[in-house]
This record gives sequence, C-alpha cells and structure tokens, in this order.
Amino acid sequence: MKSKYITNSTSQTKKIGRILAKEILKTKKQKMAIILGLEGDLGGGKTTFLQGLAKELGIREKILSPTFVIIRRFKIPSYRTAGQFKNFYHIDCYRISRPKEIFNLGFKKITSQLQNIIAIEWADRFYKILPKNILILKFKFISKNKREIKIQQK
Repeated sequence: MKSKYITNSTSQTKKIGRILAKEILKTKKQKMAIILGLEGDLGGGKTTFLQGLAKELGIREKILSPTFVIIRRFKIPSYRTAGQFKNFYHIDCYRISRPKEIFNLGFKKITSQLQNIIAIEWADRFYKILPKNILILKFKFISKNKREIKIQQK
C-alpha cells in the first residue's frame, strides 16, 4: 500500500478506505486491536474514507460522523474475516476536551481485544495516550473535491 494518495472525489476517497480494509483483513497475528488514528480538518474526508473501509468490512449500516455520540460499534460479518475481526469501532474525539476522558468510554478494554478494528477521528489530540504501532492517516483538504491522504505507522 502506498503512503500518499490524492483523491479527486468522494468515491475515490472511499476506494482508498476499501483498499486499506483489504490490507487489514490480510493481517494474521497481531498483539492488540487494529487502531487507525485519523487527523485532519473538518471536511477533510475522514468519515468518507471510513465509509469505504466499513463497506469493505461488510458493514451495511450507514457510517456517519459520530460527533454527538462519540463512539459507535458495528458488527463485522464473520464471512468477511473468518471470525478474526468481530467489531468495528468508530470514535470521534472532536468533543472530548481532556485525553483521559476517552478511558471513561471503555477505551482500554476496546483496544486490548484483538478482534477489534478501531478508527479514531481527531486522534492527534490523544497521541500521548494511544498505544504504539498504530496507523496514522492524515487528511488534507486541497479543494472542494480534492484531498490528500497520507498513511504512516506511528
């Protein structure tokens, strides 16, 4: 998988999400949950990207920005992952003011379970408390339809 993408439409942004999901589904043994830290401005394409990722995981529910709910859990159909991954958590930390507040949501338990895939929007606010070896996705708004997505290991 490349480390930098330029997309020119929402469908292309979703496609990058699907590509990453395929890579995640190939993961064999890991020591913790798969964690994706997403950062970027409002309208940068984070939720659009996650819609593509979730679709590839077999999730049929609509993926919306959980800004007011903060955390949403979706079941991953076992036929997509041979039972390796069971849950997709979408966490939006936009409204969390202190990093330690995330622990009140059961964050430690969620990240310790190997069968979870976790996407955290606004993760850059919480790097001090996030585990090591997570994927960081940086979204940059270039123009109305154009986005830059950089993927790196933390």
